[in-house]
Amino acid sequence: MEQGVECMLPVGSRADWPLKPGITFLNHGSFGSCPLPVLAYQQEMRDRLEKQPVQFFVRDLERLWDDALSRLAQFLGTQFDQLTFVPNATHGVNAVLRSLDLEAGDELLVTDHEYNACRNALDFVAGRAGAKVVVAALKIPVQQPSDWVSALLEKITSRTKLLLIDHVTSPTGIVLPMEKIIDEMKSRGIRVLVDGAHAPGMIPLNLDALGADFYTGNCHKWLCAPKGAGFLFVRKELQKNIRPLAISHGANATRKDRSRFHLEFGWTGTADPSACLSVPVAIDWMSNQMPGGWSAIMQRNKELVLSARTMLSAQLGWNVLAPDSMIGSMAAIEMPDSTAPAPLTTPLYSDPYQDNLWDEHQVEVPIVPWPAPPKRLIRISAQLYNQTENYIRLINVLKTSFH
Repeated sequence: MEQGVECMLPVGSRADWPLKPGITFLNHGSFGSCPLPVLAYQQEMRDRLEKQPVQFFVRDLERLWDDALSRLAQFLGTQFDQLTFVPNATHGVNAVLRSLDLEAGDELLVTDHEYNACRNALDFVAGRAGAKVVVAALKIPVQQPSDWVSALLEKITSRTKLLLIDHVTSPTGIVLPMEKIIDEMKSRGIRVLVDGAHAPGMIPLNLDALGADFYTGNCHKWLCAPKGAGFLFVRKELQKNIRPLAISHGANATRKDRSRFHLEFGWTGTADPSACLSVPVAIDWMSNQMPGGWSAIMQRNKELVLSARTMLSAQLGWNVLAPDSMIGSMAAIEMPDSTAPAPLTTPLYSDPYQDNLWDEHQVEVPIVPWPAPPKRLIRISAQLYNQTENYIRLINVLKTSFH
């Protein structure tokens, strides 16, 4: 069998990750593993909290929060005062959507590749306001980025108020031409909310240069921070209208040394902030795993997933969805239609064959019912703990078990 491009692990190794020995884990895109040194730091934060909770929450947390947020802002190419932590990207999308002042007849544009949870949030706010959700169909396979830009522009009307769009699509693993899309929307006076759940750590980001009005992402995916760490970027001039989902003490705070945006989002009630406080450790630990830091990691993971995609397609005869230029660290390939009943809608889809791959072979890879059952995709991911041999094993299992 063709071996593809062999990608040996750099300074770190599989031993640095708490993944169960012996399993083939190719689903970092859903819930990736967090490196052991980062988890150790998170536990230090938890221990510190529990040793003197009042000291931690009342006297220490704001400084720790600001330090962590400043480091993340630097990584994302933006300023501290335009960024806040949220538990995850879904939370960030909801915070923006539920803060919008919508009227009956307003149109909210989205694509048919949008993550289900965020599409549900869009439908919810539109339904309450009497607004209309307009869906742009982004056809696959896509030949070039401009094809999808054109599909979006065809759906714009004088009533279009906002575009909600994935930077990296969850079901199909395709990187959208976000700079061009945002430029087109800005020229038409349309606000843009980017669901960047997968983007940080997968592709280079400079939020200030990108120009989105709102951008939310996860730190627990490709940045490999602990679960419960996400962020929301809001342009400074728009912050007065964006409120957290939980209104808390910040709503009537009289402090003048801190923005209303940070006062409200910085404290929405008692919670464990250790995941967010661990983000700088995750950024720095990951960066030290390869000469060249994050740029090298992103390139390594992209090359690995492209090599694996080529092997899968060649060995099984299944179709790829997009050109190499539109792939990051995740790729989906078309599978034959399912003959089983439609799977339940869950974060991991629960396709019977996905369950079989795990139960019988200890291979974890998502089978995505897209665009709708019986159509489906298999989506692979690449992170530093993955090597070519993982995808060769997947192919061998698919050859012997697929039916």
